Amino acid sequence: MKGIEYKGIQTVDGPIIVVRRSEDVFFGEIVAVRDRTGQKRIGRIIDVSTDAAVVQVFGSTTGLDLEETRVEFLDTPLELRVGTELLGRVFNGLGEPADGYPEIMSSQKRNINGNPINPYARVYPKDFIQTGISAIDGLNTLIRGQKLPIFSGSGLPHNRLAAQIIRQAKIRSADETFVMVFAGMGIKYDVSQFFIRSFEESGVLSRVVMFHSLADAPSIERIITPRCALTAAEYLAFEKNMHVLVVLTDVSNYCEALREISTTRGEVPGRKGYPGYLYSDLAEIYERAGRVKGSAGSITQIPILTMPNDDISHPIPDLTGYITEGQIVLDRELAQKGAYPPIAALPSLSRLMKDGIGEGMTREDHKDLSSQLFAAYSQVKSIRNLASIIGEEELSALDKKYLLFGERFEKEFLTQGEFEDRPIERTLEIGWDILSALPKSELYRIAPALIDKYLPRKDA
Repeated sequence: MKGIEYKGIQTVDGPIIVVRRSEDVFFGEIVAVRDRTGQKRIGRIIDVSTDAAVVQVFGSTTGLDLEETRVEFLDTPLELRVGTELLGRVFNGLGEPADGYPEIMSSQKRNINGNPINPYARVYPKDFIQTGISAIDGLNTLIRGQKLPIFSGSGLPHNRLAAQIIRQAKIRSADETFVMVFAGMGIKYDVSQFFIRSFEESGVLSRVVMFHSLADAPSIERIITPRCALTAAEYLAFEKNMHVLVVLTDVSNYCEALREISTTRGEVPGRKGYPGYLYSDLAEIYERAGRVKGSAGSITQIPILTMPNDDISHPIPDLTGYITEGQIVLDRELAQKGAYPPIAALPSLSRLMKDGIGEGMTREDHKDLSSQLFAAYSQVKSIRNLASIIGEEELSALDKKYLLFGERFEKEFLTQGEFEDRPIERTLEIGWDILSALPKSELYRIAPALIDKYLPRKDA
């Protein structure tokens, strides 16, 4: 009951405490926990039984003893104060101001757990988002309302890529600009400062809401951070009709926090020790993206996760791939060659690309050109494997042309400057220019009329 404190707890195990339950407590309810000195900590109920409630404390449980600790059930879920004043602000993982300014002036609060979107109310994503990055715009197009994760590895430039996308993303079919929501889970201080500094220098900070749960913060906080970020995004998108781009990094840190809590609670582990509900928990986050009927706004989501040992079959990227509509995969070999962004063309995929490209959206030749670039680069990989066995000098003249195409594709199409914002027309022009290294007979995925119209003519 609200306003009544219950003295004494049953057990303390890391960030988890077990208390005698009140009659009317509920899952997700916020709890105030005070030690013998009166110091207050906030927790959340994560499990209830007939006579006990399990509370997850946001912070250290040092100083809590079984007899003197007092618990108050606050009869409310964890909420985030919302308003357009969120833009330009930096918060910690629990939604508390972390930029030295006071809380926003708003009486509106929203449950951070959100409300499920009725599938019937969803609008199919179709609008092309130009990121200015050829490897994404040309081959793995991002669509408004899509969930398109970035699969990276330790030491690869996923943070630089995320910052570039946030700086450059725009909708071609309208004059409306994106607002951004950035959630950092378990990130280092220098990474946090990199994003803040990058957005300040590029002048987009006034359009960004940032939630940072730093590496030295309690790992429990990482569970709350993406939910706070998505609550802010839902308010801006579905109540203020804004187009919101949400970047979540690093989802792997989020999953590690889930595993830690699951182990502390003594739950039966699943694959590699992660809880059996990892799939449904990730789906709760990813499925808060999209468009809904009755609102002009949208939420487009780019989760970033680092694959342990670059293993794409690891449970985190594996389950993420089942829930989202494709993936952008960063390649260590390309990064070692000096390519930026080191996006691996072949394993990357955008399942909604076909619905956002073509005449009236990008250009009539986009679909055929993209298909041909994929096919030709796939052939390059096969020829490189053959050359490693028999030697490059034994290759046919056509195979050598493919190798030339592969070199140009990696150096001219995939590689670009960190602050280079390429329009889609420029991306397509580069693609056609690179394909001109191959005979016309090899361009079997492109309609002849488009070849005649767009393929550069070689000098006689």
